[in-house]
Amino acid sequence: MGKLFGTNGVRGVANRDMNPELALKLGQSLGTFLPEGARVLIATDTRTSNEMLASALAAGLLSAGARVTLAGVATTPALQYAVKTRGFDAGAVVTASHNPPEFNGIKFIDGDGTEFPATKEDAVEKVYFDNAFRQVAWSALSGVGRLEGVNEAYVDGILAKVDVAAIRARKFKIVLDTSNGAGGLTAPYLLTKLGCHVVTMNAQPDGTFPGHDSEPTPDNVKDLVKSVAAFGADLGVVQDGDADRCVFVDEKGHYQYGDRTLAIIAGQIVRAKRGGTVVTPVSSSTAIEDYVKANGGKVVYTRVGAPVVARKMIEIKADFGGEENGGLIFPEFQYCRDASMALAKVLEIIAKTSKPLSALAAEVPAYALHKAKVTCPDAKKAAVLAAFAKAHAAGKVDTTDGVKVYTSEGWVLVRPSGTEPIVRVYAEAKTAEAASALAEKSLKEIQALVNA
Repeated sequence: MGKLFGTNGVRGVANRDMNPELALKLGQSLGTFLPEGARVLIATDTRTSNEMLASALAAGLLSAGARVTLAGVATTPALQYAVKTRGFDAGAVVTASHNPPEFNGIKFIDGDGTEFPATKEDAVEKVYFDNAFRQVAWSALSGVGRLEGVNEAYVDGILAKVDVAAIRARKFKIVLDTSNGAGGLTAPYLLTKLGCHVVTMNAQPDGTFPGHDSEPTPDNVKDLVKSVAAFGADLGVVQDGDADRCVFVDEKGHYQYGDRTLAIIAGQIVRAKRGGTVVTPVSSSTAIEDYVKANGGKVVYTRVGAPVVARKMIEIKADFGGEENGGLIFPEFQYCRDASMALAKVLEIIAKTSKPLSALAAEVPAYALHKAKVTCPDAKKAAVLAAFAKAHAAGKVDTTDGVKVYTSEGWVLVRPSGTEPIVRVYAEAKTAEAASALAEKSLKEIQALVNA
């Protein structure tokens, strides 16, 4: 059987890999997997192929006996919130998240608002590859419903979970970049209700992403960095295309990487609770564990992937969790990555501590991360990783996801890509030079193992 689902749904170039036929069959597969008559809510981000794929997905679901409701353009966390609070059996988001505009994808949401676990994705894949679709009689087919106000209800849900009065009292000035994505329908209105003076960038929904590609990397947010200084803002924030991830720029114009924001919020949460547990993948910076421990909490590591982190949080009743890419999960609200909830929480922390973002970031220990990759045929990946682990067995090795080797200088994580014939290498140390040296040493080891 083939493999459809990656770390976050099914993705590909629109109208080539991710075409209406694929969307139709995914709808048929999900509809067949779910009980007949199941209620499914569909939303999209702003990509130009969104309606094409949503229509095909809906047709497949209807043919298998599902009852389909369309929510239009909505952020992924807003759709997840609606699925959970409106009693839907499942949801689907047509989005490629942070990928370039030519891509699109489909991600399935469980009835509790979390992303589909791997076990359910595998079951849907089996239906897909077996072509074992349920086809209901004409008399059992339903029409398509419409649900208005999904984004607005989501914003109200966030407001109920933060100290609105404390945030309003600060009268923040915020520069907000929503990357021409779905976040333009939620984040500006959230900030306005929080009493902020909002300067927006790339806030008009446009699936060609004219402002910049939707991944919030330093290269893509240079204009935001300049604008924070130009407007004398308290901070800047950029969201990706479906607004489940965000990255901050402090009041001094410094880009703050996602693991730093994760550490800041995690530390403040466990400090307020006088203890607690934070969940994050093995790829996250040691800075998170250092800062959480310093504030009385502990860290639990998982495999890479937001659904994995969320389900571990549910399992152990964790207080907070997230990934180093700016995807943060707040269990008091919902178990999914949520850029607007993260924005509101950062403002609450600044308001209550009376510390600017730069000061909060300065409290977190500094580490340098170096990323690289090696070409490796899929058939060799397992053997290469096993050999790498064996070569370092005398030291501290973690095989939660790939092979993570701890050294006196820092750590190296070697992970096979699930979608490409490559092996990724992450190296972290106290300095950029040390991290680069660790990465280069491991790259040579991996290359030799591939060649062998």
